[in-house]
Amino acid sequence: MTASGQPPAAPSEEAGAPDIATDRTAGEDERFQVVESREVYRGRVITLRVDRVQMPDGRVAVREVVEHPGAVAVVALDEADRVVLIRQYRHPTRGYLLELPAGLLDVSGEPAADTARRELFEEAALRAATWHTLIDLRTSPGMSDEAVRVFLARDLAEVPEPERYAGQDEETDLGPHRVPLDEAVRAALDGRVENSIAVAGLLAAAYVRDGGWARLRPADAPWPARPARPSRPGR
Repeated sequence: MTASGQPPAAPSEEAGAPDIATDRTAGEDERFQVVESREVYRGRVITLRVDRVQMPDGRVAVREVVEHPGAVAVVALDEADRVVLIRQYRHPTRGYLLELPAGLLDVSGEPAADTARRELFEEAALRAATWHTLIDLRTSPGMSDEAVRVFLARDLAEVPEPERYAGQDEETDLGPHRVPLDEAVRAALDGRVENSIAVAGLLAAAYVRDGGWARLRPADAPWPARPARPSRPGR
């Protein structure tokens, strides 16, 4: 908030300022040529491959790459400016994390927005009438091609009890609850929300809210980074 009690305005874009996301030299990616690639492991969700990559100076380096089907997450915001968080056990961390409803792009041909609707239904027992693309993420580009799209869902409605999805494994006790968005942002800044997708989604949601929702994109906005392969043909 400003001294007058008003939310800060979104930063202005200076005329003629370079676009840091697109200000690149044409063909610069082609300077890194893959001279050999081999698959060393294929699992239910991920594949591990080892590439030998020729650097611009001619040297060849080995790079290990985790292939990932991609995922979606949902910032579900209700009329009281509360966001839906779940608490999910994540085995690699050996603990529970506060997260957004989320899931893999694991159904072949399914639009990302439809995957997000399904995950919100399954993990939070909610439907939403209004959907936008909030942000796109590359979660671990130093080792994986995983891409994640985070959606903003509003105008929420509870799914009737008889229609609710019965989760399995780690999804049996997600315990979705609603937290004021500003409180959730503080939890992220305090280190109580550690899931990177949740942190990014919460900060982005607060930013676009304070800017009057002007930065939102359509739910079906182009997503060139989305991986082309699902983890399995369908459910």
